Amino acid sequence: MTRHIRWQILLILLGVLLVGILLTYLAINYTTVLRPGRGGTYVEGVAGLPNYLNPLLSGYNEVDRDLCALMFRGLTRLNERGEVEPDLAREWTVTLDGLVYTFHLRSGVYWHDNIPVTADDVVFTIGLLQDPQFSGPSELGASVWQTVQVEKVDNRTVQFTLSEAYAPFLDYTTVGLLPAHLLADVRAVDLPAVEFNVNPIGNGPFRLAEIEVKGDAVVSMVLEQFPRYDGVHPYLDRIQFRFYGSYQTALKAYEADEVEGVARVTTADLPHVRTLPDLDLYSTIMAEYGLVLLNLNRPDLAFFQETEVRRALLYALDRQQIIDQVLDGQAVVAHTPLVPGTWAYKDDVLCYEHAQDRANGLLNNTGWIRRAADDGWRSKDGQRLAFTLLTSSEPDRVKVAEMLADQWSQLGITVTVETASRLGVRAALEQRDFEAVLIHMNLPGDPDPYSFWHETQIERGQNYAGFTHRRISEVIEQARIAVNQDKRRRLYSEFQDIFAQEVPALLLYVPIYTYGVDHRIHGVQLGPLMYPSDRFRTISDWWIVPRRVFVSESEAAGP
Repeated sequence: MTRHIRWQILLILLGVLLVGILLTYLAINYTTVLRPGRGGTYVEGVAGLPNYLNPLLSGYNEVDRDLCALMFRGLTRLNERGEVEPDLAREWTVTLDGLVYTFHLRSGVYWHDNIPVTADDVVFTIGLLQDPQFSGPSELGASVWQTVQVEKVDNRTVQFTLSEAYAPFLDYTTVGLLPAHLLADVRAVDLPAVEFNVNPIGNGPFRLAEIEVKGDAVVSMVLEQFPRYDGVHPYLDRIQFRFYGSYQTALKAYEADEVEGVARVTTADLPHVRTLPDLDLYSTIMAEYGLVLLNLNRPDLAFFQETEVRRALLYALDRQQIIDQVLDGQAVVAHTPLVPGTWAYKDDVLCYEHAQDRANGLLNNTGWIRRAADDGWRSKDGQRLAFTLLTSSEPDRVKVAEMLADQWSQLGITVTVETASRLGVRAALEQRDFEAVLIHMNLPGDPDPYSFWHETQIERGQNYAGFTHRRISEVIEQARIAVNQDKRRRLYSEFQDIFAQEVPALLLYVPIYTYGVDHRIHGVQLGPLMYPSDRFRTISDWWIVPRRVFVSESEAAGP
């Protein structure tokens, strides 16, 4: 008996020794690091209220777009370079003539009520867009869809037949789908009034779980991870959106520890936000740019039709100074009318760096002379080089316009700044009732510049400047029907080169979007955004709950 006990004690001591050796080996050769763990709720403060949780109506409201980006998916989606990628569709084919697109849906994709997503949902959703009474945002391309034939081939295959080749068509297939089994009896004209818009059934990585209402206002919505989502499952269990009256109120909510993220940090709030030690800021460019449109069809402003004058106006501007002093650095200088970082953008175009001497020389060479007799203002054949610059009454826009006028005045150009409401500026554009106007243009998705710069769009389209250039129009036409992306890239490269030479408008800057997220939220990354809702493009990588794992010293050190 005594001998048996001794053996037990010996075995225990031997086990302790082996464990000690193992722990010593691990301590010497391995370390513990934090890795993403599953679970947790991320709470974000946004400015505004939800109206339509419906991908066909969400384009009117940034909050709706945010929520729909997490709850709904389309056949395709845009990546950060503006390229179309598969989403609900696993693949697609296009005929050589660019007329027939055949999409094959993934298997194992479900609506949030566990009904499979099928080709019927595609046909139904496009049918709503094709309805003449559809009242959703124009960006969804209802006018384009009305020229397309849609056919269900089988439960997982749908075919689109275009009346003519149209390369940007793929962009329109990013629209979020609606469930036919729930809405089949709904007409397009009745879509804004259906209960579905406040209690949606989507097909994305998150589904609606809770709505909190106080009085008549929705104050909070909670989205939870959808267990049957077929993609990479997010680490986060839930995302809660809390709604506030302004960006500033949402920021105060962060400081009061009510939220962990602020959907947008404005330029005016940046100095204060930078003093908050636990709020990490993420910045990236937006798919838009600020520019000055010149009315090229005004007989009384014939000098705008002189290419050398337009070049001089651009050389005279110190755009970086405007960005630094007015926009607090929250923009980058724009050199082409396409979004930097996207697939068609050209890096090596002619750039108009600030050069007063070159501007002065161009104006002198074209007869616009600065005369002491005219108090130093430039004139030619008795006409003063002067115009009115219109902009909206938002403080930043007014400050930019005033700085533009000041920089031009240093060259002897007389510029008077006028302001109007956003609607007033829009009316002036549509009626072509302006001399020069400072605006922002949104450029999400495909780089097709047809509506802005093609000569057929002068009277009724968005070619508000009235710019006519036969070669640019030809290039745009060819790029619209070229299915091959490399060919389109070459054509858009030529378009950007001609644009830089002709200067049909004065490109100023590409705005930067700034997002604030508490340091406790890990894995957040931002690439170029087509819309602010694209900040959730990498949501599957975000995490809150850590887990500690053993790794070798070399793994911990990284490459």
